[in-house]
Amino acid sequence: MTEAMPAGMPVLKVDRLSVDARTPQGRKPVIEDIGFELNAGETLCIAGESGSGKSVTSLSIMGLLPKASLQIASGSIRLDGRELTKLSNSAMRHVRGGEAAMIFQEPMTSLNPVMSIGAQLTEAIREHQSSRDAEAIALDMLDKVQITEAARRLKQYPHELSGGMRQRVMIAMALSCRPKVLIADEPTTALDVTVQAQILTLMCELKAEFGTSIILITHDMGVVAEMADRVVIMQNGRIVEQGPSMEIFGHPHELYTRQLLAAVPRLGAHAGTDGPPRVSKSEIHLPTPGKTPVLNVRDLGVTYGGGTGFLFKRKAGAASVMDVSFDIMPGETMGLVGESGSGKSTTGKAVLGLIPFSGAVQIDGRSIAGLGQREMKPVRRAAQMIFQDPYASLDPRMSVGKAVAEPLVIHDIGNKTERQDRVAELLRRVGLTPDAASRYPHEFSGGQRQRICIARALALEPKLIVADESVAALDVSVRARVLDLMLELQETMGLAYLFISHDMAVIERMSHKVAVMRAGRIVESGTRREIFESPREDYTKALMAAVPIPDPAAYRRSAV
Repeated sequence: MTEAMPAGMPVLKVDRLSVDARTPQGRKPVIEDIGFELNAGETLCIAGESGSGKSVTSLSIMGLLPKASLQIASGSIRLDGRELTKLSNSAMRHVRGGEAAMIFQEPMTSLNPVMSIGAQLTEAIREHQSSRDAEAIALDMLDKVQITEAARRLKQYPHELSGGMRQRVMIAMALSCRPKVLIADEPTTALDVTVQAQILTLMCELKAEFGTSIILITHDMGVVAEMADRVVIMQNGRIVEQGPSMEIFGHPHELYTRQLLAAVPRLGAHAGTDGPPRVSKSEIHLPTPGKTPVLNVRDLGVTYGGGTGFLFKRKAGAASVMDVSFDIMPGETMGLVGESGSGKSTTGKAVLGLIPFSGAVQIDGRSIAGLGQREMKPVRRAAQMIFQDPYASLDPRMSVGKAVAEPLVIHDIGNKTERQDRVAELLRRVGLTPDAASRYPHEFSGGQRQRICIARALALEPKLIVADESVAALDVSVRARVLDLMLELQETMGLAYLFISHDMAVIERMSHKVAVMRAGRIVESGTRREIFESPREDYTKALMAAVPIPDPAAYRRSAV
C-alpha cells in the first residue's frame, strides 16, 4: 500500500490525455485531450457508444495499450500523485493488481483456457499477497461473487462455465487483492439481472469497506444510475459532458447525452400491449398465421454424458434441461429469460441440433432428431443462431466480409459480385459501413463484433433465428437500432425469434410470449402481458425487481 495522499488530492487524475493509432496512412487520434478526476471512495461511470474510446481510456490507465497499434501521444495519468505514463513495465506490474485492478469485458479471451480457475485465481493472489493463504482467499472470493459449488469450480476450466460464471471469476480475480482503484469494463454485461444486482452490491461493499475507488465503464444507463457518483459521457474519442449523476440524468446539457438516455429500454414501458411496437413503414407480408409452428419443441431434455477426461468434468447423467416444451409461430417472438446456468443457452443450441438432445424438435415442420450433417443442411438454411460471445464466434483469420458471406458460399447462393453486394447491404443494415468487410474481428469493439454476427445470421434470410444474448454487448443506442432492425425484419419477412436474454426490459420490448427458466425447467410461461403484468412465481418477480432503473433519484429515495 502507498502512503496516504494529502486531503483533497484525487486518487487518480487523467489530464489532457490523447492516444493515437498507428495506421498505414499515419497516426490517427483515438482519444483526444480528455481529462477527469477520481476521488477516494468514489464511483465514476464512463458511458458512451461502442468505439467512443471508453475501453482505450481504461487500457491507457493500466498501461495495457497494444504498443504495435496504439500509443499515448500526450497527457498525464497520475495515481496517488505518481505519474504512470513514465513507469517501466516492471514497475507497472506492481501497480497492476495491487494498486489498480481491471475487470475486462470479454472473460473468455481474458482467461487462460489451459489453466484451471483455481490456478488463475491463486496466481494473481500470490503475486500481490500471501502465497500461504492463496487458495483460501480464492475460495472466499468465489463465494462472494455468488458462484455455486465454489470448491468444485476451482478445479474446472473456463470452457466448463457459462458466460456469466466466467465473468464472475474475472470479478473475483480483480477484487481478490483489494485494489485502491478498480476499473470495471462492462463487468455485468454477461450477467443476469439478479447476479448483476449481487455483483454491484459487492462492489459497493468493497468501496465502503476499503475506500476503493471505482471507474465503471458500461453502456447500461440503469447501472450508471445505480452506481455513479459522477458520470463522464464520451463520443468519438472525446468527453462531451461530465458531472454529478443527478445532474446528468436530471438535466443533461448535450444532445448526445439526451439521445443516450432516450434509447434506454425501461421495464413497464410497454404495459397494456400484447406485442412489440411496430417499427416498419413498409407493407407487411406475413405468412398465413395459426397453422404450422416454425419451431415446435416437446419434452426437450439435455443430459451430460460424464467421463473423466479433460473435456468431461460433469457427472454422468447430470441433466441441464428437462421437460421443456413450447411453440413459436411465424412472425412471433418467444422470450426465454432466467439466470446464468438456468439452461437458456443449452435450450437454444439443442433446438438447432447443435448438441445431443432427447424429446422432439421440429423446424418448419421437419423433425431434426437423428439427422446427420448432410440432412441438416437445408434445415440450417431455415434456422440460424446468433451466439452470446461474438469474439469466439468469429474466425480471427477471416475478414469480416468473408465471415458474413460464408453462409452464402456454403449454400451456393449467388456469384462473387452478388455476394459482395449482399454483404455490403447486411453491414449497412446493422449499422456498419461497407468498408468493414475488408477488416478483421480484432479491429472492432465488442459491440461492433456482435453486429457482424447478426449480419451473418441474416445472410440466408432464415425463418427462425435463435438469438442468444444477441444485444447484450451493444451500447444502448446501437441496441435500440438493432432491436428495431430485428422487429422490422420480423414484420416484413415473418421471421420467428427465440430471443434469449437476461435483460427483462429487452425481453418485454421484443416478445409476444415469455418463458421463464430456472434450473433447467420452465417455471412460468405465458403472454408478454401475463408475465410482466401478472407474474405468478416469486422467481419471476425477483427477476423483475432486480432490473436497474435508469433514474438515480429512485436509488437515493430507496436509500433514505
